[in-house]
Amino acid sequence: MTQSFAQLDLVEPIQRALRAENYETPTPIQAQAIPHLLAGRDLLGIAQTGTGKTAAFALPILQRLSAERAAPVRNAMRALILTPTRELAVQIHESFRTYGRHLQLRSAVIYGGVGQKPQTDALARGPDIVVATPGRLLDLVQQGHVRFDRVAVFVLDEADRMLDMGFIHDVRRVIAKLPPARQSLLFSATMPPEVESLVKGILKNPQRVEVTPAATTVERVQQRVLFVDSADKRALLADVLKDPAIARALIFTRTKHGANRVAEQLDRIGIQADAIHGNKSQAARQRALDDFRRGKTRVLVATDIAARGIDIDGITHVINYELPNVPESYVHRIGRTARAGADGIALSFCDASERAFLRDIEKLTRQRLAVVDTHRFHRAGAQAAAPAASRHARQEPSRNGRQEPSRNGRQEASRSGRANGGRRGGSRQQQTTRAGAAA
Repeated sequence: MTQSFAQLDLVEPIQRALRAENYETPTPIQAQAIPHLLAGRDLLGIAQTGTGKTAAFALPILQRLSAERAAPVRNAMRALILTPTRELAVQIHESFRTYGRHLQLRSAVIYGGVGQKPQTDALARGPDIVVATPGRLLDLVQQGHVRFDRVAVFVLDEADRMLDMGFIHDVRRVIAKLPPARQSLLFSATMPPEVESLVKGILKNPQRVEVTPAATTVERVQQRVLFVDSADKRALLADVLKDPAIARALIFTRTKHGANRVAEQLDRIGIQADAIHGNKSQAARQRALDDFRRGKTRVLVATDIAARGIDIDGITHVINYELPNVPESYVHRIGRTARAGADGIALSFCDASERAFLRDIEKLTRQRLAVVDTHRFHRAGAQAAAPAASRHARQEPSRNGRQEPSRNGRQEASRSGRANGGRRGGSRQQQTTRAGAAA
C-alpha cells in the first residue's frame, strides 16, 4: 500500500497543493486508482462517499490535462464529470480548483436552480473541466451551448444514485454524444444490475477498484434501531437530542414536507435546526449547509436527494427519523458520519409501517441493527414483528452518551428527484483531513 502522496507519480504543482491541504497519506481508493488512471486506463470504482474518491479521479485528470495543453475552444471541454446533485457538483468543482490551483486550468460547474447566463458564459470561454448535473447539461446542449467532441476523460460519479433519481436515461443521452476514443471512469457505492449494464456499455477493459464490498455500510458507524409508534417519533427525537454527545446531527426524512416539519418542531423546542431539500432555493441550501458546517446550526434535516451532496466533517450522528423505502439509500445516509477515520453513530426510528423497510435494509447490508429498548417509547410489539432485528444485541445509553450493551441481553419519487437533483447542483467541498478523504 502506498504510504504517502509523495510516492505517487504526481507532478510537483499537484503535490504542492496537496501539502497545502495537509494531505499526507492516500486513502485506499486513492492509492489503488491513481496509478491506473495516470496510465490512461478505464476504471470501475466501487466506493462509498467519504472514502476519498473525488481526489482519486481529480488528481489524475488534472495531471493529464496539464500535460496535454490545448487552446480553449468555445463551448467545448476536455474532461466531463457527471454527478447527480447540485451540492455534489459544486463540491467536486471546488476540489478541482483546490488541487489544480497551480496548474492554470479552467473549470466550470453546471447545474439547475440558478440562472444559466454565468454558466453559458463559462462554457463560451472553453473550460478544460466541466462538472455538471445531467438535466441542466442537456438543457444547454439543446440550446447549442455545449459540444462534446473534445472530451478526452469522462467520469460518471454516483452511478447508483443517478439510477435511483431517474437520471439514467439522461446519462445515456449524454454518453451517446461523447467521442468513442476517451478514458471513462464510473464510481458507485452499490452495484445494482442496471449499473452493471451501464458499466458494460461505457467502460473498456476497466480496472476494478473496490475498497468496500458493494452495499455494505461504513464499518466505523455504530448502527442501532429504536422501535417507536409513529405518533411518538417527535417526542423521541427531542429526548435523543438531549444527549450532549450529539454534537452535530444529520436527520433524514422521506419527504420535503417532513423535513420542514421536523426542523420547525425542533426550532420550537429550542434546538437550532434547518432543512435542506430540493424545493429550497440554491441560496437557502447553501446558507443552511454553511451554518451547519460552521456549527451555527446543530441539526440539519434532509431528504435523500441531499444525502450524497453533504460532505461535512464532524457529523457525529445520523438519525433516520423515517426509514428509507429504498434500502440502498440507508447506506448513503449513514455514510455522512464516520468520515475520514472518525467514529459515528446511526440511529433509526422504526414504526410499524416501516418494519418491511428495516428487513430490506438488513438483507441488503447483511447485518442486523442492534435494538435500543431502554427509551421510554419503546414498542415491544413492533420489535417482535420485526424478526430481522437483532434482539440479542440490545443497547442502552451510558452516562457519557455512548451506547453500551444492555444487561438484558423507493425515496423521494423519481420525478421529485429529477426536478430537484438533475437540474440543480451545489455546496462547497470541504477538504480538511490529513488522509485526503475528498468525498
